[in-house]
Amino acid sequence: MLRLLLGLIKGLAIGGAVGYGAYTLDLGGGFHWVTYGLVGALVGLLVGRPFWSHLLDKSSTTWTAVLKGIFGFGVGAGLYALVAKAWGGFDLSLMEETRRVQDWQFVLGGAIGALYGAFVEVDDAPRPKAAAEAEAARKG
Repeated sequence: MLRLLLGLIKGLAIGGAVGYGAYTLDLGGGFHWVTYGLVGALVGLLVGRPFWSHLLDKSSTTWTAVLKGIFGFGVGAGLYALVAKAWGGFDLSLMEETRRVQDWQFVLGGAIGALYGAFVEVDDAPRPKAAAEAEAARKG
């Protein structure tokens, strides 16, 4: 349960930050594909076991995080497509302005990041200590 919550928070922070950057730079329209794809890619690289974890733990590799990042780009772009193209989105009023939800990049980016971050964190949880110790003793 803690891993799930941690993944939600990490993904929300990464997605919200990328989305806020796109919102501040006024990257709308066709840039939504890139923005939400980048949210998924960064969440894949940084949440769970990040790409630098192979330096500390020899059982993981950088390629695992790279593959999560590549897959994450598709997840982010795909979730954007579901919300904006298939469903059509909905109007959301923030800061005395009404826009479609996909045009509030920090909102949808945070939501996409939180969903994918929770999945990656739970999926990429470290092995229980007892199993790791048993494997180390067996190799040993």
